[in-house]
Parts: sequence; C-alpha cells; structure tokens
Amino acid sequence: MMRILLFLATNVAIMVVISIVFSFFGLTGTLDAQGIDIDLNALLVVSAIIGMTGSFISLVMSKWTAKQAMGVQVIEQPQNQTEQWLNAMVAKHAQKAGIGMPEVGIFQAPEANAFATGMNRNSALVAVSTGLLQHMNKDEIEAVLGHEITHVANGDMVTMALMQGVVNTFVYFFASIIGHVVDRVILQNERGHGMGYFIAQMVAQIALGFLATMLVMWFSRYREFKADAGGANLAGREKMIGALRALQREYEPQDLPGQLAAFGINGSSTAQKLFMSHPPLEERIEALQNMR
Repeated sequence: MMRILLFLATNVAIMVVISIVFSFFGLTGTLDAQGIDIDLNALLVVSAIIGMTGSFISLVMSKWTAKQAMGVQVIEQPQNQTEQWLNAMVAKHAQKAGIGMPEVGIFQAPEANAFATGMNRNSALVAVSTGLLQHMNKDEIEAVLGHEITHVANGDMVTMALMQGVVNTFVYFFASIIGHVVDRVILQNERGHGMGYFIAQMVAQIALGFLATMLVMWFSRYREFKADAGGANLAGREKMIGALRALQREYEPQDLPGQLAAFGINGSSTAQKLFMSHPPLEERIEALQNMR
C-alpha cells in the first residue's frame, strides 16, 4: 500500500514541480506571447493520467499476464521431488527476506530463465523455466530463486512501474508542448489542432521515448546488481556467482532471452548498453566478487 501511495504522490509531485518551474522561469508567459494558449495545469493532469494509467494497469495485471504469456503452471500441490524442493526453497528465501510466500510456477522453455512479478510483495509470483531446472544444479537454482525473491522483497515491480509512469508523464507533457509550438509558431495554425500538431507530437514522443527508455533501463540495470547482492545474501555469494557463470557458459556470445529473462542481456557497443535491461554478466560477477 505504501508503494501505491508513493506511486500517486510522486506523480502529484511531478505536476507541482513542473508547474513551479514554468512559473519561475516565465515560460507560461513566453508561450502565451507566441500565441500558444496551453492550460499547463490541465495538460499536466492529462499527461499524468495517460502516463500513469498504462503502467498501473500493467502492474495490476502483471501476474495474470506473465502466466498467460509464459504458460506458467503454478505448483498448487507438488507432484514430485523437484516441485517439493522448489516450494521449500522459495519458502525459505521468502521467510528470510520477510515477505509472504509467493506463488511458485514452472514454464516450458529450453533456455535457463526465471522471473518474479506481482504488484504486492506478499502476493507475488516466482517462476522458473524447465531449461533452468535442466541446465543448473541445485546450488545455482537456489541462487536464482534468491535473486528473484530479492526483486520481490525490494518491491522492484512497483518501483519500475512507478518510474515508467513518471517518464511517460514527462514524455507526453513535453511532446504536447512541442506539438503546440510547431503547430502555432512554425506552421501558423490559429484554430484548434492542425496536422502539424499531431505529427510533431508523435515524432516528439518517439524521440523523447528513446531518452526515457535509456533512463528506465539504467534503473533496471541498477536493480539487477541489488538483486544479485540479495541473492548472494540469501543463498551465498559463491552460489550466486556460480549461477551467473552457468549462464555465461550457456549463452555467451549469443543473446540471452527477452524481456522476462532474469539474468542478463549481452551487448558490445555503448549504444546497445544504454538500452540493456540487465548489465553484462561479467560486470555482475565482478560486482559480486568485490562485495564485502
């Protein structure tokens, strides 16, 4: 509940800060002088609604969406020793991390993969792939589960949704202003919104969206280091390093799985790294080796 309140409070704070900045620098008067009659307060509210609604809905539906997209079979009653062990290990990590017992699931995929999702740290979902169970030993899987439980305990799903909503708000707000400037000042349209507004706003949203994505991906990489450290604390540093080494052996120099992949995306160029949701595996291993 506290994170949901933070979710709302942050957006209100953004609107207040933008309004103050525009008033302090006289930007509202400058826009008016150019014939750009924008109600900034109304635009801020609309931007917040548009920017935050999608993120909030995605967060609320995250468990259901993940189950459907990945074909996750939740372990209701363990049917074998592997399922019993998975449930027991997740319960052990969850208790140590101070969170409620998540749902535990398995999905069919040949590659080693795992993820955690859910809007509530006491009602989350932790799922692993059949490939992970086949390609990793129990120590490595224990570390993977610790990594995912740390994501849940840190509230990373809510924080990522909050951050995405914040940047979406900024993107829509400034893209709308750019659209007005192009339409009224450059194209001299005096009535309503011309095609120039819609085209300029769309192009601005795309351009600003790239910048916003880099910011969100930077935070995503930061939280992966934190989850690795948490996994090391729960399962042991050598086990966590072993899990990352196992991924190196399996995937490098190939690309790792997509957006729900738990442990890393390779990339060589600086431009690629700006859009990586996970740091390179070698950097993560080095961070663990230097951890005190």
